[in-house]
Amino acid sequence: MKSRLVALTILVFLSLPVHSERARARALGVEIGTLPTGELNAITDVAGVAVGHITLIEGKGALEVGRGPVRTGVTAILPHTDDIYRNQVYAAGEILNGNGEMTGLAWVNERGLLEVPIVLTNTLSVGDAYAGVIDYMVGLGRRRVPLPVVAECYDGELNDIAGRHVKPSHVVEAIKTASSGIVQE
Repeated sequence: MKSRLVALTILVFLSLPVHSERARARALGVEIGTLPTGELNAITDVAGVAVGHITLIEGKGALEVGRGPVRTGVTAILPHTDDIYRNQVYAAGEILNGNGEMTGLAWVNERGLLEVPIVLTNTLSVGDAYAGVIDYMVGLGRRRVPLPVVAECYDGELNDIAGRHVKPSHVVEAIKTASSGIVQE
């Protein structure tokens, strides 16, 4: 019951409008897990982990498919900034609620290794994000057949999701600009 309450609380906070002064969950007394947070309270507290984002915000007014308003983007998570394909990391995945999709998860679980950046985007942009990971990995010039890991989240209440505004080039840019340290939320 407590875990459901925590999950519901997190969802409520995530659904609130984004403001530069919005408090983080921990600052509001929501503690997830039993371990203390790192210095930045971010995944980049893990040495070597890098994160890159591309946020797309365009237009306002009534929804017009293909035109906006656009309120979406893509996030790339790199376990390290070396060549991930050549220096794979141990990995595994777990399905928490059976809703939502993540490409490449079966391959990660079968091998126990991650060979690509993990990419997060909206539900209808999974295909373009998948293509972007392939563009990036193949663009490194080596004979590679990467199996992208792309997770999705529905943002149709905020965004012209059917307009599919996230493009493979956005994914490549998010991967290339990933860095450690403070992660913009």
